[in-house]
Amino acid sequence: MGCDGGTIPKRHELVKGPKKVEKVDKDAELVALWNYCALSQEILRRPIVACELGRLYNKDAVIEFLLDKSSEKALAKAASHIKNIKNVTELRLSDNPAWEGDKGNTKGDKHDDLQRARFICPVVGLEMNGRHRFCFLRCCGCVFSERALKEIRAEVCHTCGAAFQEDDVIVLNGTKEDVDTLRSRMEERRLRARLGKKTKKAKAAESVSHPAATKRSIAHSEESEAYKSLFTTHSSAKRSKEESAHWVTHTSYCF
Repeated sequence: MGCDGGTIPKRHELVKGPKKVEKVDKDAELVALWNYCALSQEILRRPIVACELGRLYNKDAVIEFLLDKSSEKALAKAASHIKNIKNVTELRLSDNPAWEGDKGNTKGDKHDDLQRARFICPVVGLEMNGRHRFCFLRCCGCVFSERALKEIRAEVCHTCGAAFQEDDVIVLNGTKEDVDTLRSRMEERRLRARLGKKTKKAKAAESVSHPAATKRSIAHSEESEAYKSLFTTHSSAKRSKEESAHWVTHTSYCF
């Protein structure tokens, strides 16, 4: 059977297939992750910090968030694990000499050059644009490409020479698996810190109470000894023959 106008519909016009999943522009996603603050969504400006999950923030945005946690912010979830300023590390980034920075046009308007990465790996020169995995060291804040850390294995920072351990390496803007691993490390690290503080407090309280108890014991002992010495049966009241005085009786005669 035909439709109006005598046309015969084709199969793909009658059978509707599944809707195509809209693909997010990969380039736009990378630009957002590596050029904008995860909290304020403003372009990243020095000083730039990173959290223990590898997200990038403007330091002033984190401080504002910590000072005003009562306000409802749609993006506050991205920083809910940041309890104080010690939970972020200020990054030591290496500038990309090819980045043109702020460019102005004839009207005087400015826009940032997002075609090139602002920062690069100081060891192998890779651009920090999301196409290469980057990480930072919690101990010093220096930023490198993961390739540099793998190719040049060392126990000290390539830039500042600070010693670091595997736990200090934080992947920036990593995959879901990376974030899950980093979250587990973060929770274990914070648990160890809390237990360490409790142990220190317990030792401090013990050291304060122990001398006081000793003083009371000594004072009590001295008082007891002084009281007991009043009685002749106490050892302190007894004298040895050498310590005892020799009594001499003298009879006076009158002539």
